[in-house]
Amino acid sequence: MPSATMPPWVQALLEWYQRERRTFPWRQERPDPYSVWVAEVMLQQTRTDTVEPYFRRWMARFPTVEDLARADTQEVLHLWEGLGYYRRALYLLKAAREIVARYGGRLPSSPEELEKLPGIGPYTARAIASIAFGQDVAVLDGNVKRVLARLFALEEPIDRPQGVRRLWHLAQEHLPPGRAADYNQALMDLGATVCLPQKPRCTVCPLRPWCRAYALGQPTQWPRRSPRKKTPHYTVVAGVIRRGNRVLLAQRPEGSLLGGLWEFPGGKVEPGETLEQALAREIEEELALKVRVGGRVGTFRHAYSHFRITLHALCAIPVQGEPHPQEGQRVAWVPLSRLDAYPMGKVDRLIARRLQQDPRLCLAKPTPEPKA
Repeated sequence: MPSATMPPWVQALLEWYQRERRTFPWRQERPDPYSVWVAEVMLQQTRTDTVEPYFRRWMARFPTVEDLARADTQEVLHLWEGLGYYRRALYLLKAAREIVARYGGRLPSSPEELEKLPGIGPYTARAIASIAFGQDVAVLDGNVKRVLARLFALEEPIDRPQGVRRLWHLAQEHLPPGRAADYNQALMDLGATVCLPQKPRCTVCPLRPWCRAYALGQPTQWPRRSPRKKTPHYTVVAGVIRRGNRVLLAQRPEGSLLGGLWEFPGGKVEPGETLEQALAREIEEELALKVRVGGRVGTFRHAYSHFRITLHALCAIPVQGEPHPQEGQRVAWVPLSRLDAYPMGKVDRLIARRLQQDPRLCLAKPTPEPKA
């Protein structure tokens, strides 16, 4: 239970928040639970300045839970394009339909009920419960973890279960009754604007008198983390297959990484393969289509949450057969002028834009099939 007496550092934090709180379209005097939910999902692993325009467009198109529940999956993905972690958008859609069906279009107010909805974990459930419904529950995001770890000079690594349990206890223990929304958002804002990862602005921090990491003279030594594992790197190929002014796209299977998005077909390069060999194999395995690999379109690098890729886009000219998806994927021959209507991941969008900038890329007559 929260302490009945407000600790001095909490009082200082709340006074600072009243002066310095950031202004966002989802922060309202009377918080709308739906807006809070959408914003919190968008903000997961994404900067606020990136989220703001997406949030405004989303709320203009889907102003209520009912509007979202009626939406088409492709429209949702298209509106989300560029935010990354696309499963979040699919979970929003799935949860909206469940909220309409089970709760009459109203989000439940308790963390326990919220966590039963698709895509809502402990942090998001507590954020919605405290900010939208005023419940006395603490939250832990990356900013809050960093502030508390420094304030108490926490020795347990914050990416290990023991450290996370300790942080939950500290956050909840010091929560002032009836002030959860301000307390949680104040910790988030402090971590985002003052208690920065590499260059904390300790001289203007309202918690400096109580901060143990500052007293020890090494605030950037906190939070403690476990040794990082090397991030895997994969070499990937993608094929640009033309038929006049149209290009072949494949839709990724639901439930997979970037599920539901459209891509230029291809896959990982196996050990010992050339890029050309890998692309020809992948397209034949995925689409039962034999191709001759031609020139290069470009090389693109991208980092996902747990791995990195270098993707080589190559021209692929059909020499035999028609594309027939082998794993339930859909394919489409899309005019270059219509590529923007198909939701894609970041790298595939870059390939699409390159094609639109140079419509001559990969234009070639297919090699005729050998005569019997």
